[in-house]
Amino acid sequence: MNIKENDKLISRVLQNWYQKNKRHLPWRETPEAYFVWISEIILQQTRVNQGYNYFLRFTERFPDIKSLAEAPEDDVLKIWQGLGYYSRARNLHAAAKQIMEKFHGVFPTSYPDILSLKGIGEYTAAAVSSIVYNLPHPVVDGNVYRVLSRLFAIETPIDTHGGKKIFAEAAQSILDEQNPGTHNQAIMELGALVCTPQQPKCTECPLQPFCLALERKTPLAFPVKKGKTTQKERFFNYFHIQQNGFTYLIKRTKADIWKNLYEFPLIETNTQRDLLSLQSDDEFTRLFPSSANVFLTHKLRLRHVLSHRIIHADFYFVELDSKTVFDAGAKYLKIKSAELFKYPVSRLIHKYLETI
Repeated sequence: MNIKENDKLISRVLQNWYQKNKRHLPWRETPEAYFVWISEIILQQTRVNQGYNYFLRFTERFPDIKSLAEAPEDDVLKIWQGLGYYSRARNLHAAAKQIMEKFHGVFPTSYPDILSLKGIGEYTAAAVSSIVYNLPHPVVDGNVYRVLSRLFAIETPIDTHGGKKIFAEAAQSILDEQNPGTHNQAIMELGALVCTPQQPKCTECPLQPFCLALERKTPLAFPVKKGKTTQKERFFNYFHIQQNGFTYLIKRTKADIWKNLYEFPLIETNTQRDLLSLQSDDEFTRLFPSSANVFLTHKLRLRHVLSHRIIHADFYFVELDSKTVFDAGAKYLKIKSAELFKYPVSRLIHKYLETI
């Protein structure tokens, strides 16, 4: 792979294309560290058209590091609700506190200090440090992997140690060290708008003259990936309880999906179960002992796909009469049903609430 010959020319072509074709986004208009950081975290695992409004809402609610650091975690998660990958929001919150304590409320200006923040890896540190402080660190994310792999027909899998090293070297080699921020944004934008995963717009690509994959007529063969993500199936049975205008929630606190979000009382089973089978389960008896006066109906079945999980969820609507004591309620939060919208919940619970 000989990339030295055209590396500077590639970057000039990229940047010229970017200046003419870039999307006008709020975090690009005023490249302050806080806003660039928030945008980069939101756009991990999220497309711009979805993340745009979340960015506006998030920065309106938390306009600076101090307001984010001082906010209750529930407020941060509520603003994030529906965006998924909630560890991003928890890490943002923790990093804001870290900046207040360690950096006196000022976003750090060096690459190592940025990298030391909770939830920030090499990609985000490179993006923020180059865009905001013009430091010569190349970004390598999914879009960049795709562009570089096609540009130089790199056959080494991107999800291997050797592959990561090769791509890091390739990214560094074509980086314009005088304008690293513009270069990085240009190559990411090219991957998002032109060098797309399934239908690359090769005829519109400014890098056509340099692209080995196009020369070989094999752009869809890149990038090469060694492993494939396996998705585990899980089966959730939720109970939406109504009693005298109140309902019950519980906070997920274990190291699992949706940590620190709220949900209805849940029984997780190994397979999908019907109501009759479920009622014989010990967990069901603990929730609703035989003495309880329970009116229960199956309300909805939803399938929810995450990166590593497929959730099969059954929602049951449960009415308890006023005399019944919800004995399991000690570990549950009893709230007014009308205030359910105030609590941060997963997209799955949100979809159920939208449906009903």
